[in-house]
Amino acid sequence: MKIIQTEKMPQASGHYSQCIEHNGMLYISGQLPGNPEMMPLPEDIESQTKIVLDKIDLILNQAGSSREKVIQMRIYISDIELWNRVNSVYTRFYGEHKPVRCIVPTGRLHFGCLIEAEAVAYT
Repeated sequence: MKIIQTEKMPQASGHYSQCIEHNGMLYISGQLPGNPEMMPLPEDIESQTKIVLDKIDLILNQAGSSREKVIQMRIYISDIELWNRVNSVYTRFYGEHKPVRCIVPTGRLHFGCLIEAEAVAYT
């Protein structure tokens, strides 16, 4: 088991790793679009979704992987009404690649974020 940490993002603020590599698989922790205590948080779901996907991309790149190797995504949104807008950004980001995915409406997320996403990929 190997811990993956990109220096292009702040260290995890809680007791968790950004990513764990085990037997060629990458398990990426839930990524939020930001921490308003450290920087302004965009108010729109499209911007927040793009930030989350870009953060996952940074972690994948640090691990020697890429978005084309994502197998599964779990996406948590604060309101089910945001689903279509999230899906639109997600579709543009991943193109023809279609990882298995679930979208879970959760209500309130940490820091008032509208989205959080985690991923499983291979190296």
